[in-house]
Amino acid sequence: MNQRKITAEGLLRFERYLREEERSSGTIKKYIRDLDQLREWLDGRPLNKTEIHSWKEKLLQEGFQPVTINSKLAAVNRFLKMQGWEDLTVKTLKVQRKMFCEENRELTKQEYERLVTTAQGLGKERLALLMETICATGIRVSELKYITVEAVNAGRTEIRLKGKIRVILLPGKLCRKLLKYAKRWKISSGSVFVSRTGKLLSRKQIWAEMKMLCDRAGVEQTKVFPHNLRHLFARCFYKISHDLTKLADVLGHSNIETTRIYLISSGEEHVRTLDRLRLVT
Repeated sequence: MNQRKITAEGLLRFERYLREEERSSGTIKKYIRDLDQLREWLDGRPLNKTEIHSWKEKLLQEGFQPVTINSKLAAVNRFLKMQGWEDLTVKTLKVQRKMFCEENRELTKQEYERLVTTAQGLGKERLALLMETICATGIRVSELKYITVEAVNAGRTEIRLKGKIRVILLPGKLCRKLLKYAKRWKISSGSVFVSRTGKLLSRKQIWAEMKMLCDRAGVEQTKVFPHNLRHLFARCFYKISHDLTKLADVLGHSNIETTRIYLISSGEEHVRTLDRLRLVT
């Protein structure tokens, strides 16, 4: 029986496989990085179930969070299935769903508004508008390319991702601001959020620009990243609609349990709920 190993050729084949599945570029990079990490740890040893379990234990001992370990195992298991090595797949760690999120991770609406105001005050109009667009629509940062001049004029955009198509409606006020911005920067068609050379903005660039606002806006850096704007949208949307199924559709979630994660309240809010029970005499 041939030894099973993670080879450079196997990783290239895995990358093509993920592209055919229409995975986002960010997901593909992460999956390849996780597989490369396992390959480096194996150091030439053949792949087997015992080795994968040992790697999982090593990650635990190094203090990686269970959710992070599970995401790495998901990448490994998908690779194994592609290779036809299903017998090597391993179970992920069982993690009880959190009842509340950490205070230093939840971005409040007031903090979001401070970030936008700070960006505007620094003359970073594109960044301010970009944050408003994500927060007002709930789209992923990778979906910003679908915010085109044509979509803004129509008041809606079609997002095609992972083999699914969903329609996102754009608020009127946001459309007016986007059109005004596009006109000022002579963007007559295509994606609104592009560099001066016409290239799409990278996730890394957007992340870095947002982080630069933290000190001036008085917001902890742990709270400031593009995906947290999507979480804020979800909480605000649900607070008004109380419709979890509709929210899942808007966010593009196939599993409603994923949507529930977005609605986890803060620890402070959870404590207030416990206080209202009045069960301590």
